[in-house]
Amino acid sequence: MTTVSQLTAFVTVVEQGGFAAASRALGLSQPGVSRAVASLEKELGRPLLVRGRDGVSLTKAGRAALAHAREVVRHVSQMRTEVAGVASAVTGTLSLASLPSVTATLVAPQLHAFAERHPAVEIRLLEGSEEEVRDWLDQGAAEAGVVSLPVRGLDSAVLGDQLMVAVVPANNWLASKDTVSYAELAKEPFVISTGGCADVFTPVARAVGVEFDVAFQAREMSSVLQIVRANLGVSILPSAGLPPLPDGVVVRPLVPETVRRLGVAVSASASAPARAFLEQIASFSSRSRR
Repeated sequence: MTTVSQLTAFVTVVEQGGFAAASRALGLSQPGVSRAVASLEKELGRPLLVRGRDGVSLTKAGRAALAHAREVVRHVSQMRTEVAGVASAVTGTLSLASLPSVTATLVAPQLHAFAERHPAVEIRLLEGSEEEVRDWLDQGAAEAGVVSLPVRGLDSAVLGDQLMVAVVPANNWLASKDTVSYAELAKEPFVISTGGCADVFTPVARAVGVEFDVAFQAREMSSVLQIVRANLGVSILPSAGLPPLPDGVVVRPLVPETVRRLGVAVSASASAPARAFLEQIASFSSRSRR
């Protein structure tokens, strides 16, 4: 008989791109995950996955089974959450550390939904750079935090993506272009944000052989925009969460496209409110992918 464990293993292998990654995500041994998928294939009488050096791919039968497997796993997860909510209301304090660029766009709607579902939980919100968020998580000042994914040593769920864009003065030669490349930005003085964005685009710059001439540093995005407005340099910032652009500043799509994947992370010893918030984010992410 097909079990939820088999379906969960199958879905996780597909979503993680392989058995090794799935075993890490599930906290199970790789042979255990392989046996679960093999048992499911045996029961269905068809191979669901093609194993290769570059990971796994779905067979025709696998594609047909995946949607149903995801639906079953989602329903079981939702059932467990609702039963747990009936059995015992979540109480206490949710200490959440967020990044200023995503609090209004990605975090606030999730906190609103969480407060409606768990009215007995007090919510405490901290804002800081990504480095500060990680420090607060490590030190116990916050039990949940918004971080760039992937993240090691913490349980996490996908919150959303931020597309990075080029930010240039309106009278700069780059403003007339439909897209702006890393190499073109490197020809101008660069204004770097110290709030965590640099960790996203710096590896991309290195990969394409570009090094920026950093002329200014600023923590707040509004400060970066004002420096760019003063014709003192160009920058890269996340499009989601940008303050209103001042006159004299424009944004352009960045080439190559650079995306910052954000998630909510909690420590293994996180409290019930933090765990409940993580489960909400995971459920939201699962629904968004369908």
